[in-house]
Amino acid sequence: MKRLLWLVPVLVVAGAAAYVGLNRPAPATSAAPAPKTATITKGTLTATETVDGTLGFGDPVTVNGRLPGIVTGLPAEGSTVRRNEVLYRADGRPVVLFYAAAPFYRALKPGDEGEDVRAFEANLAALGYKGFTADDSFTGATADAVRDWQSDLGLPETGTVELGRIVVAPDAVRVGEVKAHLGDNAAGPILQWTGSTRLVTVQLDVTEQRLAAVGADATVKLPDDREVPGKIAAIGAVATASVQNNQTRVTVDVTVTVADQGKLGTYDAAPVTVTLVSQQRPDVLIVPVGALVALAEGGYGLQVVDGGTTRIVAVSTGLFASGRVEVSGPGLTAGLTVGVAG
Repeated sequence: MKRLLWLVPVLVVAGAAAYVGLNRPAPATSAAPAPKTATITKGTLTATETVDGTLGFGDPVTVNGRLPGIVTGLPAEGSTVRRNEVLYRADGRPVVLFYAAAPFYRALKPGDEGEDVRAFEANLAALGYKGFTADDSFTGATADAVRDWQSDLGLPETGTVELGRIVVAPDAVRVGEVKAHLGDNAAGPILQWTGSTRLVTVQLDVTEQRLAAVGADATVKLPDDREVPGKIAAIGAVATASVQNNQTRVTVDVTVTVADQGKLGTYDAAPVTVTLVSQQRPDVLIVPVGALVALAEGGYGLQVVDGGTTRIVAVSTGLFASGRVEVSGPGLTAGLTVGVAG
């Protein structure tokens, strides 16, 4: 009778992978089954790794005023500003937010053409102003719509858009630190803004970049131990070096978004941990690691329990993850009962 050595689960490191090719049939045995049993299942085996992250609103952007005069109105820190809403006031007149990918770099007037004109007219159209074509040409019809817009904001109806009257952002913004004070020169630093949606930033070591893929799922664990599903939205293209404990660490920023913001509770900023998928094996046979037995001739096997009899089946092992292991071998199918070490 063969003497079997049950593989102790704690000796297997989750996430390791080993393949043992065994083509020889294993003899039947009348060895007593293990005190516990499990069923071979078929599914997806996933190995994960946990990294540190920071919950917040992303990197802040500083708004520098470009209009003459003094600051006469400022927003509250933490407030949200949306399209065409007032970000701050200079000489009593509003500076408003528009949505665009790049800032407006010039005053806009009839005859101007370019992508900045296209972005400006797209915002006017989104606000409901009509009578012009939203394209890359600033026409007389555009100027008429601008006068209507200026009238609604309480601005002089010139038909020309002043440089500095509009601050642009990709979407609604959250006001961060307000740098200016009432009465300050309006041409200096005014405030900082971030995106209005909370997200998680992970400074991922470049040696672990294999863990990150845009669109991949991630799990965010909050300080109160609640877990929230997330998704990798962006991976930085620039690596940054920093020195920690006299060692240089090179990282890239990975952004994880959370669709259900309500699940983040009241946290505006907090340290979190993020679980990322390191490997995944779909449509494989899976058993608990404790089901593996070490064979005297080398490799591993499973003790298949069939009624009152048992037999040893040699197996090849694949991915180890979370106390489970991928197995394959002749005659193995989902639903078989196997012994498990107690």
